[in-house]
Amino acid sequence: MNGRRNGKQNGKAWLWAVVGLALLGSALLPQAPAAAADKPTVTLSAAQAGKGGSVTVKGANWRPRALLMMLICGQAAPGRGVVGGTNSCANAEGRAVTTGKDGTFRKKLPVAEPPEPCPCVVHVATVTGEKARADAAFKVAGHPVKPLPEQTGGGRLSVLTDTRMEGSGSLLTWFGAPPRRTLVFTVGNVGPAPVKDPVFQVGTSHGVFAPQWEEQQWRGTVAPGKKARIELPVELSAGAHGDYLVSLKFGGKVLAEQPWGVGRPWGVTVFWLLLCLVVPAAVFRLGMAVVDRLRPRRRRAGGRHRTGRVAELADLLPRLRLSRSAVAADEKARAPRVARSPGGSGGHGPGQAERTTALPWFTPDTDPGAPAGRLSAPSDNSPTKGNT
Repeated sequence: MNGRRNGKQNGKAWLWAVVGLALLGSALLPQAPAAAADKPTVTLSAAQAGKGGSVTVKGANWRPRALLMMLICGQAAPGRGVVGGTNSCANAEGRAVTTGKDGTFRKKLPVAEPPEPCPCVVHVATVTGEKARADAAFKVAGHPVKPLPEQTGGGRLSVLTDTRMEGSGSLLTWFGAPPRRTLVFTVGNVGPAPVKDPVFQVGTSHGVFAPQWEEQQWRGTVAPGKKARIELPVELSAGAHGDYLVSLKFGGKVLAEQPWGVGRPWGVTVFWLLLCLVVPAAVFRLGMAVVDRLRPRRRRAGGRHRTGRVAELADLLPRLRLSRSAVAADEKARAPRVARSPGGSGGHGPGQAERTTALPWFTPDTDPGAPAGRLSAPSDNSPTKGNT
């Protein structure tokens, strides 16, 4: 009897153990779908719309109070992402939205044609904090469609050496031309399949701004287990200067980042300084030339200057008085010339002497052909002082 009772008790114990395991298994089974549901999701109110319309975007399982950006992008697929980066999206018509406490959101998005052809997606990504993104397939009615570029399967590239910037500026760069450099690095294929003509994304960012991505395709094939030296051109906008960061992305993953310090184009500064100096000087010279043209000029006759000087001398001559000895010497010197002059008499009268005395154009020391004599200055004690 005791053996039967013990067997019944053991059977009940095993039964409770099986029931407990079954309950535990049923409790654990739903956890796998729950973990998968934690991934951010995006759903659309319509799968197709034309330009000018709108579509309602709903999201779930996002981080609470997170700031998101919604964009319509071309050349993209939900499983592959946006091939060309945000440059393939209609950024001007994008919308920002903030999730609620439960990580959900709902907002209308205007439909616009992206710069790249479809297939298109509605791309939602976080702006700040931990990176997260989700895509939903969407068709823009009337927008051209182009197949996505082929994706090589199995090939994976990894940067083996540090990236560096090669090249230098030129004289044109000193005057504001776009700075150009070459991004050089070495990659290795760590996958089982070769990588042919890989397409890299090179982004440049300045300060707190997001990188501006640009696709750069390298022509060549990297075999499995081999490495290759890659050179990609990098160019900034005209007049750019300051500290920039060059990022390299392949397959949606950032492989390397390289800082780039761009010098200030001092030639432009010198040009503006010279312009500020030359233009005012030119305006001043032009103004002076106009004033000189408009200013009235005084007209002068050909002999006016000389006549005025002679008149001044005539006014001064009566004030000069010669001594009697000088007058006598002058008369003696002039007597032979007067006698030899045509139409003249052999002598000279008082009128001639008066004319000689009144207008003594030549003094004995300056008269040509006359004997040199000393011209005495008028004396204060001269007896002729005061005579007119």
